[in-house]
Amino acid sequence: MKLISVRRIWEQAAHNAFTDLIAFQEALFCVFREGTAHVSPDGALRILRSVDGGETWQSVALIRSDEADLRDGKLIEYQGELLLLGGGTLHNKSGLQSHLWRSADGRVWSDALKIADKGYWLWRLTEHQNTLYGVGYRPGPDGDTRLYKSEDGVQFKTWLKVFNNQGYVNETAIVFDQDSGFCLLRRDPVWGPEFFGLLGHSRAPFTDWQWQELDKRIGGPVMLMYQSRLLAVVRLYDEQVRTALVEIHSDTGVVQELLTLPSKGDTSYAGVVIDGNELWVSYYSSHELADSQLDTQNSLDESSRAGKAKTMIYFAKILLS
Repeated sequence: MKLISVRRIWEQAAHNAFTDLIAFQEALFCVFREGTAHVSPDGALRILRSVDGGETWQSVALIRSDEADLRDGKLIEYQGELLLLGGGTLHNKSGLQSHLWRSADGRVWSDALKIADKGYWLWRLTEHQNTLYGVGYRPGPDGDTRLYKSEDGVQFKTWLKVFNNQGYVNETAIVFDQDSGFCLLRRDPVWGPEFFGLLGHSRAPFTDWQWQELDKRIGGPVMLMYQSRLLAVVRLYDEQVRTALVEIHSDTGVVQELLTLPSKGDTSYAGVVIDGNELWVSYYSSHELADSQLDTQNSLDESSRAGKAKTMIYFAKILLS
């Protein structure tokens, strides 16, 4: 693996973070949250577009809500449309609500559609045989996860009421390979001692999942299948906190770091697009203007770092060997 290039593509808000990336209609679209801090009531979803392979970017949309702090936008093409999934922390303190917007061109977006169960954060959608799958998590000492599916991009039904509850399980990435599904699942030592990530495997119809504990803690996962290898871009916590391209070895549970992106501190939450033998990655990081406090090896409370360093959006190209 070789880093070809990396460039900063956005820095206008006080806090710019939590990205995703997609190729749609011969252009790249990058979505991320911008706000005054890591956690703040004014979170909005900014969408950038590039028509020259990531060399230049233009803002084409900004989605706000009067009801919620919008976070963690994710993009997917489905049935000819571009869908935007996002979570909202409601201002009235009544919990979490997942939202879905749709667009024909990535510029003009529909009103928000509330989906999944209130209180469950539907993290990312993945398509398999024209059906969308995604895992929602409910944070808290008695929290859990649910697997949702949709056959029309409108109605999201609970496919597994209890997907995994082995510790504080939350963010996920799912990929499918023929009739197999793999799920990379984040855990944090907040309401329990477990913190190593988990890798799940199931075969269609994806109602019975087997879980393997990995050898590292991971955050902000996005996963892809490349030449029968499970690759992911994640936040790693050992030594200096950083964003890295890793390989997940399903037979041993080893998370092998292949390439470290310029990053540290408040970082990760990548989006990925494969272009031939190149991997294009969006992510955010505070490494250019990081506060010395962010160098702490195993900071557990991400929200406590809010406002301590400028976070900016980056676009990288990696040669896959």
